[in-house]
This record gives sequence, structure tokens and C-alpha cells, in this order.
Amino acid sequence: MSAGERSFRDCLGQFASGVTVVTTLHGDLGTVHGATVSSFTSVSLRPPLIMVSLDRRSRLSALLAGGAFGVNVLAADQGDLALRFAGRSESPHEDIEWQDTGPAPRLAGSVAHFACGPWASYDGGDHLLYVGEVLSFDAPGGEPLVFHSGAFHALRSAAGLGSARR
Repeated sequence: MSAGERSFRDCLGQFASGVTVVTTLHGDLGTVHGATVSSFTSVSLRPPLIMVSLDRRSRLSALLAGGAFGVNVLAADQGDLALRFAGRSESPHEDIEWQDTGPAPRLAGSVAHFACGPWASYDGGDHLLYVGEVLSFDAPGGEPLVFHSGAFHALRSAAGLGSARR
């Protein structure tokens, strides 16, 4: 990575984001595969669409093409899972507690889950942008894991600020 790319990445790191693990089933045996993804956003309410951005060199990027996938929003106490699915483990998919291993695999303990069907994919430079149609979702709640400046954090409310809920 060049110095300019590193500086750009560090600047982007000033934007705090949630942490997700995007999952899918692979092969005839239905092996679950997943990767940690912080680039996740809503796209549309009607129809309900979300988008994830994946490094085009990643195995998950190839597996997602045209298939169903799940987006698991990690809880504050799931930093270890974020690291495992980010490739910092020899066997990231072993000994994982799954709530559901259907077409959009769901991690136990996640604060939200979106089961998606393929909608569209777009070229995004060194990444591919996958838009998924949300087929089902659930948000049992809890405190989310947050990523900022290259580290995980717990979410805190800003003192004196009201709720943004309408």
C-alpha cells in the first residue's frame, strides 16, 4: 500500500462504523463462509435494499456473486468474531455458534441480522459493491461493536444530545 493510499485509508478511518460479518453458504455441503465487513449501508426502504463492499480478491466476493447472503451486525462483545472473520485466525469458521445456517447464515448474539437475496453488483475499483434485497430481518438489540481509527470500541451516548428517532 502506498503512502497516499495509507493516508486515505487513515482519513476514512475517522468515520466510525458498525462492524458486520457477511455470510453465505458455499458448495453442495452447505459450508458457511463469511468475512468481516465494515462497509455496509442501507440503500432503499421500498424495496428494502442494503449494500456491502467487498475486496474483489476476497473469497467471499467470489462466493456472493448471484447468491443469497446474510449481514450480521456484531455486538460489542463480539470483537473476537470480527477478528476471526477478518482472517486473523487459522480456522475462522470452526467452533462458531450459529443461530441459523440457512441460505443467509446468522451468528448467535448479533444485534441485528439481514437475510438478503441478490439484487445487483457494481464495480467499485478494487472492491465489488453487492446490493441485496432484504428478504427478512431481525434486531434483538444490544450494544453494537464500533470500528474507529483502526480499533474496536463500544458505543457511548453523547451527553446532552437527544434521540435521533422520529
